[in-house]
Amino acid sequence: MSDTDFSLQLRNALGPDVVLTEAAAIEPWLSDWRGLYRGHAQAVLRPRTTAEVAQALALCQAAGVPVVPRGGNTGLCGGATPDGGAANVVLSLDRMTAVRSIDTIANTMVAEAGCILGNLRRAAQEAGRLLPLSLAAEDSSQIGGNLATNAGGVNVVRYGMARELVLGIEAVLPTGEIFNGLRTLRKDNTGYDLKQLLIGSEGTLGVITAVALRLYPRTDVRSVVLAAVESPKQALELYELLFQRCGARLQAYEFFTGDCVDLVLAHAQGVQEPFAQRYPAYVLMELADTSDEAALNQLLETVVGEALERELCLDAAVSASLAQLQALWKLREEISEAQRADGPHLKHDVSLPIERIPEFMVTAEARLRELDPSVRPFIFGHFGDGNLHYNLSRPAGAPREWAAEKGAAVTDIVLDEVHRYGGSISAEHGIGQLKREHFLHTKDPLELRLMRDIKRVFDPAGIMNPGKLL
Repeated sequence: MSDTDFSLQLRNALGPDVVLTEAAAIEPWLSDWRGLYRGHAQAVLRPRTTAEVAQALALCQAAGVPVVPRGGNTGLCGGATPDGGAANVVLSLDRMTAVRSIDTIANTMVAEAGCILGNLRRAAQEAGRLLPLSLAAEDSSQIGGNLATNAGGVNVVRYGMARELVLGIEAVLPTGEIFNGLRTLRKDNTGYDLKQLLIGSEGTLGVITAVALRLYPRTDVRSVVLAAVESPKQALELYELLFQRCGARLQAYEFFTGDCVDLVLAHAQGVQEPFAQRYPAYVLMELADTSDEAALNQLLETVVGEALERELCLDAAVSASLAQLQALWKLREEISEAQRADGPHLKHDVSLPIERIPEFMVTAEARLRELDPSVRPFIFGHFGDGNLHYNLSRPAGAPREWAAEKGAAVTDIVLDEVHRYGGSISAEHGIGQLKREHFLHTKDPLELRLMRDIKRVFDPAGIMNPGKLL
């Protein structure tokens, strides 16, 4: 069957408003938001119901047509971008945006996969609850894509990754069968936990269409401290104190270097120098609680005082208002955009055993300096859960082509060091196309074999998201 004939079959079955086939209509769906990847497709499908997703997948499997699930297109690894195959069909769930239920007794939310994460967080808040999954792209990313990549974000140190917030999943398999695992039970020990195979699978096993999520009490009382530290080792010692003294109230523990602050001050609007002098590195800590602001502030002041007395930090600034809290967070949140404004750069989203981060940072930089003594590292991330964004920019005065020319060698060094320290080459953005070769090189052969076996069980025809992950 030709592509034209199959597209017509899809339109006859699903309707012309669901199936886009005009070149101009398909064009926006063919590349990732960073512009690193571009592919081809014969059609874009925008179903409105799980039944339509099932019908579409059944037709695609029968015709052997590849399917590329796509969320909000906020990923960094090209996982939702079609490859070069002209037969591809892009499947978007952007019309499936219903919040099916919010239960404030069981503290659960059931929502369709096309819901924007930020909208779900606001819906939970209006119901007097908290959906703790929070990340920079939350007002663009879709919850289905968040689960397909097992998203992380700033609150992992307290609430865990996306998979730890999921109670149940509804998904459509490549055969068109509907996996009805949309349960809100806290306890269900009846065999294999199949939903966990779909979380983090990057659309290679099926299409998540709805999810049941855990909700938590609202933490309206928040306080932030920006502490200056002399090294990652000192940041680690400070983290240990915060964890011991503050327990579950510790909601975020972010690290960034002084070079990152320089970059933000140079390129971002509305930011200020945090201290009277520049320090080697900084830690941003957020504590949150359900009530009693005075008690939270007292705890924080006591801990900060102890940290200064024990010389676990060099200086500290505590937020005294919401505006100050937001200003301190802005220093951290603007780093990515500031680096983008600075020019082409190389991103590495990695995780390490937390206690080995200081050693990793020393040896990784030493190896990179051997390659190019003038390379500029901008290192920041979710230190409290071991996640670093280890980014490199071109030397001052170097041509914009530096990143393209040095990219492979730089990435080989960084990821080799991550692997040597027992870390992961992908902390929260998945594998996609970007990291596939490194993934296949560093993953244990037994794990790869089992993953391929699982892929064959779920997707025997091999139509789901070709060229990604495996």
